Amino acid sequence: MDQNDPKRITIDPITRLEGHGKIDIFLDDAGDVERAYLQIPELRGFEVFSIGRPAEDMPQITSRICGVCPTAHHMASTKALDHLYDVEPPRPAKLIRELVYNAFMLEDHALHVYILGGPDFIVGPEAPPETRNVLGVVGKVGIEVGQRVISTRRRIREMISHIAGKVIHPVLGLPGGVAKGLKPDELAGFAELIDESVEFAKFTLQVFRDVVLKEPSYVDLIQSPAYTHQTYYMGLVDDKNQPNFYDGKIRVVDPTGKEFAKFDVAQYREYIAEHIEPWSYVKFCYLKQLGWHNFKGGVDDGVYSVAPLARLNVAERMATPLAQEAFEEYFATLGKGPIHHTLANHWARVIEILYAAERLKELIQDPEIASDNLRSIPTNKPVQGIGVVEAPRGTLIHDFETDDRGVLTRVNLIVATQNNAARMAMSVEAAAKALIHRGSVTEGLLNKVEMAFRAYDPCHACATHSAPGQMPLIVSVRNQAGELLEEFRR
Repeated sequence: MDQNDPKRITIDPITRLEGHGKIDIFLDDAGDVERAYLQIPELRGFEVFSIGRPAEDMPQITSRICGVCPTAHHMASTKALDHLYDVEPPRPAKLIRELVYNAFMLEDHALHVYILGGPDFIVGPEAPPETRNVLGVVGKVGIEVGQRVISTRRRIREMISHIAGKVIHPVLGLPGGVAKGLKPDELAGFAELIDESVEFAKFTLQVFRDVVLKEPSYVDLIQSPAYTHQTYYMGLVDDKNQPNFYDGKIRVVDPTGKEFAKFDVAQYREYIAEHIEPWSYVKFCYLKQLGWHNFKGGVDDGVYSVAPLARLNVAERMATPLAQEAFEEYFATLGKGPIHHTLANHWARVIEILYAAERLKELIQDPEIASDNLRSIPTNKPVQGIGVVEAPRGTLIHDFETDDRGVLTRVNLIVATQNNAARMAMSVEAAAKALIHRGSVTEGLLNKVEMAFRAYDPCHACATHSAPGQMPLIVSVRNQAGELLEEFRR
């Protein structure tokens, strides 16, 4: 509670996410929530300072946006270069890209399940804050489980580093292919690790069943009105409407599950628009045909969601057998679909870990995975290139325009957390209104408000591209006692 303003509650900083943010909650005279804002106060200008650079630098530049999801940006930029130069990579190159990408999705999802979002369930949403972290998780599930999580993620990241050059800032992708292939004598070792990854994914699903699904209060929390509201959903699917993290068409369904649109990423400007609010540096995306209606939600509003919950909502089935079994269990428990429960993102994320592991097994067994046919050399003049992947946090689009030398003249990034920004803001406000009454708050209750954004696994460093007005600059001059002497503002 703000001591200078008893009608204002501020959570600053918010925790267990990528990037920075705060929540401001404003109470009415009765002490109930009037408005709540998820504010992102940081600004990063990648779309601006990339202009004038050669387009082929973008897989390296954009991977620096975020240290948690660099592979997503690297791959989206690489695919945008394929489109920019109108070049089709050989099939072995696509297999290698998808192998690296699914390995990244698996280990990144595991990070959230066990370290970022998982403590709210494994340790408890109202447990002491000093225990709601990875150490608390290890204390609850045991050292052996903790060692298994850390070891599996480390070994998968080592595989990514071996194939992609670096795990934080990959150097694999080139327009028309990849920089490095797999050697036949490497396959057995990778296959063994991938088999272990499938077992790890099955183990993680069982942990979720044992810790969350067998606890009635957690299931009730997931399905509670505090974390439930209806929007549209978006995600990449293959030609059978099965999720695919690396490639496919973008499918959108309405709140009833009816297909609203299905389109190639090159058409995204016909469907997606961006809106700016003066209180955040995140751009809010919405469906252009429905328009922006100020966080209204429902079938008449253009607000939509991406990420695991959305990907399962737009899918008709999963593409691998174990993930399909888990998919059926998910909908049998929560309803026919679409599932509108924000916290169900956590369950959907575990199902996606299983899919990623199974897909890795399919890819490593493909006869062409060790081919040396790794690149088609671009020969066409560049104009515009658009690439898409499913980042762990949702649909990620990179859009580049260049002159005929391939020097960038325009850059637009539609980042997963941007796509989720409107629904995420709605989720925070809905949770605050449902949980806070008569001005009574506790640390555990405020953590439950944070859970409303944490379920999306947001990356605000990736999403902060908008600059409404000019960047505010405030210089405060204080004496040794910390008293404010003077303040200068731009």
